[in-house]
Amino acid sequence: MSFFHRKAFWAFAYLMSITSFANAQDLNKKVAGIAINYDENNVPDYQLPELLISENGDKITSREEWFNKRRPEILSLFKTEQFGLFPEKPKLNFNVFENDGSAFNNKASRTQVRLFFTEDTTKIKADLLIYLPKKSKGPVPLLLKIGFSPNSNAVDDPELKEGMMWTREGERVPASQGRAFKPFDVEKFLDNGIGVATIYYGDIEPDYPAGFKNGIRGHYLEEGEDYPAPNEWGTISAWSWGLSYAMDYLVTNDHIDSKKVALYGISRLGKTVLWAGAIDQRFGMVIASCSGEGGAAISRRQYGETIHHMVHPNRYFYQFSGRRAKYSFDPNSSPIDSHMLLSLIAPRPLMLQTGDTDYWSDPKGEFDAAVAVEPVYELLGAEGLQTKTWPAAEKPILKDLGYYMHAGGHGSLPSDNDVFIDFLKMHFINK
Repeated sequence: MSFFHRKAFWAFAYLMSITSFANAQDLNKKVAGIAINYDENNVPDYQLPELLISENGDKITSREEWFNKRRPEILSLFKTEQFGLFPEKPKLNFNVFENDGSAFNNKASRTQVRLFFTEDTTKIKADLLIYLPKKSKGPVPLLLKIGFSPNSNAVDDPELKEGMMWTREGERVPASQGRAFKPFDVEKFLDNGIGVATIYYGDIEPDYPAGFKNGIRGHYLEEGEDYPAPNEWGTISAWSWGLSYAMDYLVTNDHIDSKKVALYGISRLGKTVLWAGAIDQRFGMVIASCSGEGGAAISRRQYGETIHHMVHPNRYFYQFSGRRAKYSFDPNSSPIDSHMLLSLIAPRPLMLQTGDTDYWSDPKGEFDAAVAVEPVYELLGAEGLQTKTWPAAEKPILKDLGYYMHAGGHGSLPSDNDVFIDFLKMHFINK
């Protein structure tokens, strides 16, 4: 389906949607002309798909049945119905252009690696920036953060060369001219024996509808195709594919404990790290911040952002497989929901972080999904949340499944890092 056919489809679909939203939601609250529900009383009745019953009706009762039968079924559904099919990665190709640099008053060693995603090293490539604590005597755990800005903006390190950044209008500009974000507090993690790596999502695929022309998806398009077909990968799969490629490098670095690499991303990149952790089980932990619709929040709740909002032609349809649009008006017709995405991480540690006023991302829907996935964690010998009571803000639940809601809105706050570090140390250092 071409880009223009998709636009025509959605113009028709939007007209069909107006009546279905009018009865249950406040039409004065809209995004892209689509009403928003912020009232728990208007959450419809729903039934989540079964996690531990296979497609042929067999009950899943063992670890072997989960990994050999049910997990592959769920993974396949997310590939076809939500994130899209993606190609095999090419053989790892990289260049370490800085090794054993020094940073943060000699507290950390700095390594910079250029990852080449195609045989032509002049085209699609990404810089992976790695800081490791110098005081450590052996391989260290690592937090791999995928971010919205180039590495020179992501970290307060004056030794880094300025990177290039994609604007939302599709222009590539110096990082200092792009959207600004507060630098990540790398030193706090280093002080706790944890390394930090960062990668810019725009180097893998720019984040706008026609970004595939300058990203990895465009490299794999069939000749003459102007936009990926409905069952092909969206940008979330592309970013996840790039993270898996980065992991291909990390396992070669003897100073990193490759079994203790945690993924971390915020918002759409929270969705990304969930999917990356699902498709690549080498990642030892996932920390997803405010991942919301398409991430950890239950779609069937139709609270805050919905499938319909996400796949609207003026918003983020390009982040998903085109087939995701089938469930825009009836999430209950989908064979999947967010608890199933979370199940693909089990039994590895998973932290869902959100904010108590981030209604758009539905913090309760994320908690309910974590409660729903607990039977899979328990089947695999891990601990779920062990409560069905939604906690107040600033009251973290730290098991193998973790949930934390700060007092505030969308994204992560500097104080959230303390909770992340506690979770990382709990599973990667103190165990």
